[in-house]
Amino acid sequence: MKKAVVLGGGFAGVEAAIDLKRGGFDVTLISNRGYLYIYPTSIWIPTRETTFEKTCINLDEIALAHGFDVRVDAVTSIEAKNNIVHLESGQMSYDYLVVAIGANKMKHEGLENTLSICGEPEMSIAIRDRLDALMEQGSGKIAFGFGGNPKDKAGVRGGPGFELLFNVHNMLKKRGLRDKFELTFFAPMEKPGARMGEKSLAMMDKMFSSLKIEKRLGKKIKRFESDKVVFEDDTSLESDFIMFIPAGAGHGVLKDSDLPLSESGFVKIDATCKVEGYENVYAAGDVASIDGPDWKAKQGHIAEVMAHSSAYNIIATEKGEIERQSYAEHLNILCVMDTGDGAAFVYRDDKRAFMIPMPFIGHWLKKAWGVYTRWTKLGKFPKLPGL
Repeated sequence: MKKAVVLGGGFAGVEAAIDLKRGGFDVTLISNRGYLYIYPTSIWIPTRETTFEKTCINLDEIALAHGFDVRVDAVTSIEAKNNIVHLESGQMSYDYLVVAIGANKMKHEGLENTLSICGEPEMSIAIRDRLDALMEQGSGKIAFGFGGNPKDKAGVRGGPGFELLFNVHNMLKKRGLRDKFELTFFAPMEKPGARMGEKSLAMMDKMFSSLKIEKRLGKKIKRFESDKVVFEDDTSLESDFIMFIPAGAGHGVLKDSDLPLSESGFVKIDATCKVEGYENVYAAGDVASIDGPDWKAKQGHIAEVMAHSSAYNIIATEKGEIERQSYAEHLNILCVMDTGDGAAFVYRDDKRAFMIPMPFIGHWLKKAWGVYTRWTKLGKFPKLPGL
């Protein structure tokens, strides 16, 4: 039985491990934490609509349900030319490797003065505690923003920032405190969210206006201080708390590895997710450099598509089959942007782009998706096509 090693316990890694085990491989998934963190539902931890524990799925339970092995360890480097992964506790060899270790974040001066809903999972609890303290205080200024990577625009994580902002607005409104707080959104782009399409962007502008959320756009971020965001022209945005999502950057482990990297530090792959120059190494999710239209974005469902393609192509290789799967044909933007009291369905591909408001029901649909995700990962419910 051939040995497949999967690096990373996120959406891409877990899906690749499940598929490869189903395809007859001896599979070991290596993750630096013992749980899968459901980032899309973590937006409700700061507003106390869910808990940290409910946002995590134990990897051992997933592995037991699907029959693969889990090893909680940290990857230090990848020696692909010799089929070896170096770990903090030693090393592991493989016949096939799927790299799905995610990405690091762009560095900003003073970043320690911010917290990110897309950062380490524990940050969601810290955000919750900061918001609790401000509500206890009774008033304040809160800034929400995200940054960009000029070398790889696909690595921007804007959606969760918008969602948390809208959910905090809704929470403050429910508690009768909204008029006591200034909420401001900031980003270095002139049109953050433009990849959703012009019509969707226009709808977002109307939402900001109707919810009385201020905007500071189009100025590069110079640094973060404990009580402000300082921009390139030395103007500043004062804030009692700054929630900021840096754009993705190449993972640090890759610097000590022999995989080919793009200018921005992501692993170079072809349309089948195979790493350039290697016949038995694949990469999926945020760690990989993806090609496509200017509006392309790295999202959880795209990571899963890449994982499925990687596993399918590895299995096909072993069977001697010619057909291969490509992630490129599945590139789209797809999300249910939650607001706390509703949501908006956002979709874009090469042919169309739209946003459909879903008052009330949208919020509960996203909640249902979180339950569905847990059940499917634990093998308690069949995975539906396209979800």
